[in-house]
Amino acid sequence: MTNFSRRAALRAIALWTAASTLIGGPALAEGDKVRIGYAVARTGANATGAGITTIPNYELWVKTVNAAGGLKMPDGSQRMIEVVEYDNRSSNEDLVRSIERLASQDKVDLILPPWGTGPNLAVAPLFDRFGYPQLAVTAVTDKAPDFVKRWKRSFWLLGGGHDYAEGLVDVLKAARDAGTINNKIAAVSVADGFGIDLISGARPAFKQAGFDLVYDKSYPLGTSDFSAILSEAKASGADSFVAFSYPPGSFGMTKTAQSMGFNPKVFYLSVGGAFPIYPGIADGKAEGVMAIGGVNADSPAMQEYFARHTKEIGNPPDSWASAITYASLQMLEQAVARVGLDHEALANELSTGSFDTVIGTVKLEDNQLRDLWWVGQWQGGAFRAIDPADKPGASAPIIPKPAW
Repeated sequence: MTNFSRRAALRAIALWTAASTLIGGPALAEGDKVRIGYAVARTGANATGAGITTIPNYELWVKTVNAAGGLKMPDGSQRMIEVVEYDNRSSNEDLVRSIERLASQDKVDLILPPWGTGPNLAVAPLFDRFGYPQLAVTAVTDKAPDFVKRWKRSFWLLGGGHDYAEGLVDVLKAARDAGTINNKIAAVSVADGFGIDLISGARPAFKQAGFDLVYDKSYPLGTSDFSAILSEAKASGADSFVAFSYPPGSFGMTKTAQSMGFNPKVFYLSVGGAFPIYPGIADGKAEGVMAIGGVNADSPAMQEYFARHTKEIGNPPDSWASAITYASLQMLEQAVARVGLDHEALANELSTGSFDTVIGTVKLEDNQLRDLWWVGQWQGGAFRAIDPADKPGASAPIIPKPAW
């Protein structure tokens, strides 16, 4: 595709989205709108994750806000949301260009973040340069405390690799000490910012807990054949298989494990394992599969959110970052109602304020969300949080996992 045709395609998406967002709404002068932009992957390797976790929640939130008359302003007025959207095509190069365009040419009032750890890190300097608050809701990174100091209007809402690793270790250690699993772990990780962060946190956590990491393999982003990797993991003798993976890898490894009869007592995935499509990927045999994240499936607020998402979008949300994504938008909405659209005031309010959201009351700690679920598991058709075990709403883990 030529540069001209690519720009034309991106612009066409933006114009179509902006128009469709306001269909059925009142005719408003330009100053009566709030223009919100984002560049999220509708195509490419990141499209599955973005299409399940990010885009549906953006669309649900905009639809909900506009149906109620628009974003509330501090003076009591309301302003409809107009969306300017670009497909970043799962390319950080295209993503960077799109964010620059949103800020410098489209001059949108607010910019929402892309999906994924790597993409959020790629555009963090741009958000900072243009002064926009960045609600990095789908970025897992142990460096969040450092990033907050570097980019003072950045907010990191999904925890760090060591958090998820230590949560998993808590689950595995309890099972090992009960004699349910052996002391061996086979781990694989995608060679991307996300996978690197997770395995870097996991290695010392496994060692400190006395586990033997008998298999530790990295694979390139875009890998589609996992037969050799899973054959080696199966031959390792480990009762616990751990994959720090993105959706294509999570799905591919599930299919491969089933085809070769690989039935470890613990089968743990990362992104994609909590997706509503996962039971279908697993041919109806998701029971006992663990993955990153989780929700309190018995929470009335969560059940209402799931029902509304399903009704309005046509599919249920995922059971990890979807609700946190929606909560971040509720935080932004409430912050705008309190202080308006000034970026400095908004960033300060997001940093210091308290917000009522679908995941409960949220108050950030040093621009980070720390009250999170670390491990979940498919149980009885729902992906339920199992760690932290002492957090209200946690379910007891099922180990060993039933055979495929």
